[in-house]
Amino acid sequence: MSNLLIELFVEELPPKALKKLGDSFAALLSDSLKAQGLLEANSAVTPFASPRRLAVHLTGVAAKAADRALLQKLMPVAVAIGAEGQATPALIKKLASLGIEASAVPALLPQLKRVADGKADALFLDSVVAGVTLLEGLQKALLEALAKLPIPKVMTYQLADGWTDVKFVRPVHGLIALHGSDILPVQALGLSAGRQTRGHRFEAKVEVLEIQSADSYASQMLEQGAVIASFDERRTEILRQLHEAADAQGLTPIDDSALLDEVTGLVERPNVLSCQFEPEFLAVPQECLILTMKANQKYFPLLDSAGKLTHQFLVVSNISPADASAVIQGNERVVRPRLADAKFFFDQDRKKSLTERVPGLAKVVYHGKLGTQQDRAERVRAIAQAIAAQLGEVALASQVDAAAQLAKADLLTDMVGEFPELQGIMGAYYARHDGLPEAVAIAIEDHYKPRFAGDALPRNQVGLIVAMADKLETLIGMFGIGQLPTGDKDPFALRRHALGLLRMLGERAGRLQLDALIAAALPAFGSLIEDPTQPLTDFIFDRLSGAAREQGFSAQEVDAVLALRPQRLADVTPRLQAVREFATLPEAASLAAANKRIGNILKKSDTTVLARIDPALLQLPAEQHLATALTSAQALADALFHNGEYAASLRELAALKDPVDAFFDHVMVNAEDPLLRANRLGLLKCLHEAMNRVADLARLAT
Repeated sequence: MSNLLIELFVEELPPKALKKLGDSFAALLSDSLKAQGLLEANSAVTPFASPRRLAVHLTGVAAKAADRALLQKLMPVAVAIGAEGQATPALIKKLASLGIEASAVPALLPQLKRVADGKADALFLDSVVAGVTLLEGLQKALLEALAKLPIPKVMTYQLADGWTDVKFVRPVHGLIALHGSDILPVQALGLSAGRQTRGHRFEAKVEVLEIQSADSYASQMLEQGAVIASFDERRTEILRQLHEAADAQGLTPIDDSALLDEVTGLVERPNVLSCQFEPEFLAVPQECLILTMKANQKYFPLLDSAGKLTHQFLVVSNISPADASAVIQGNERVVRPRLADAKFFFDQDRKKSLTERVPGLAKVVYHGKLGTQQDRAERVRAIAQAIAAQLGEVALASQVDAAAQLAKADLLTDMVGEFPELQGIMGAYYARHDGLPEAVAIAIEDHYKPRFAGDALPRNQVGLIVAMADKLETLIGMFGIGQLPTGDKDPFALRRHALGLLRMLGERAGRLQLDALIAAALPAFGSLIEDPTQPLTDFIFDRLSGAAREQGFSAQEVDAVLALRPQRLADVTPRLQAVREFATLPEAASLAAANKRIGNILKKSDTTVLARIDPALLQLPAEQHLATALTSAQALADALFHNGEYAASLRELAALKDPVDAFFDHVMVNAEDPLLRANRLGLLKCLHEAMNRVADLARLAT
């Protein structure tokens, strides 16, 4: 056993994919070696990934896998052995495919095992398979890993001979394979493995590094090559330097994990430097400046204690000169035109009001079957008014209408054209510049919310209404023209829109009912679409089911509640909690089973069963007692249900356990007398409806 190192020395890898490439390379190699018996079960796997290398260090790697016994089924004995006990041609052919010559078969035949296999005996070959050598196993593992790497875009390049084409993420110039200190001469991508690599382009102490052993790789790369080879260690070092530089100024670097990962993929020896730009650029909305610095320059803006952008920013350099002033000045010079562009866009955009831009939406196609962005804006306006009416927000009608009309106007601005991520945000800035009410400006910014899981909901009621209208318009429109999500394809983000709508209905608009909401929104589309109510409702409840299970509710609990399709979605979580509490009662299992039995009885009835009881036809004490108990329990249970006290409502119904059990023990439901039968079925129908107001309790029966 020795430790193993594999390194691919490549040209600069795509930074956004580097982390995934490094982790995948390490995992694929280790999994393959482990499957071949070359790697200890508790082997430590350490991935390395820098802009110019993918590598992995593995502990406990055997030079050769252990031999293993193999019992291999050949064929039924009746097919393998002839009448006189000799091997048949079929057996000889099968053994030949396993490398056993025909001349050796007679001597081998007595050694073959006969094992009962179903109705007949089968012949098995008991053999020992020699373990693979590390050279063979690593060659296989390396080729498999390279073929399976999650490469975002494959590049084709030529080898030094000028003829041979190779496909990989970037051209590879070196390959290391060391088992301990010994070279394993594996081959890949037109290269043969050795022990040489290169360090930092400018700061390595030696031009070519001779890696002495697998275990000296990381230290040699750092000391001689000036490279922190580990992605995670380099990321941690960048973060440490960012906070150290920011703390020195009493500021905070912007928190952006994706940017940090990308910058980690751009540098091999990070050196954080403090820079600044002219304070007058701060007149531009800080979202614009932050985005241009992050997206275009990979800089880390610095915020003050109030979260406001300052004119200071941090650069992660890949070099560490004694005098960093030239690097600092260069970065300050480069960022200036970017900020100037942002200021130009902002100044130009404010020369035209949002209201003046609205007619231009008629020239922007939203969807071939649903018209333009202006058509869409008009539908959102109509739906928003319907939602406001259902919420009783008549006083907000004018602000809701203004926000809905102007919500998409910033799509025509230069700033959003350059940075689509700022849509809504810029609309709010321009609305304030136009003198619109603050509630309208906030609503324009917030109508895209929630944009992702865990995102904040709209801050005010105007924004909430417009956001619901916007998402509902998208859902109804796309479902109405048959543009449903399929598998992992959801180009219009309908799943995200549905989850956002669910959150708003559940957390902020509890009075609204889903069916009424959809019905009120449909007229806005006229004859453009087919009625999508049923498939859309199913889709929304599917999302609701998934969301409830993610909250920790069991599939059984979710199924019981959603089987009733409660239209007030704010009630779903309280109902789920009530069902969970009910399931802990000693009467729960019996009542759930009885509920299921009642449901089956009612389904099998030849006539329509009415929830009606004639006291005069209650002949037996058990049915009389059940009717009395039901009347008593139902009155209080219904009152609690209407007050939203679902758990208490179910607890009241738990008192029916004994009367229900007695009823089924002593009463024949399908009596010969049709009047008695109809009355008993009516009693069960009343019981069924009373028990299933909160949830379908039959779904809790095991």
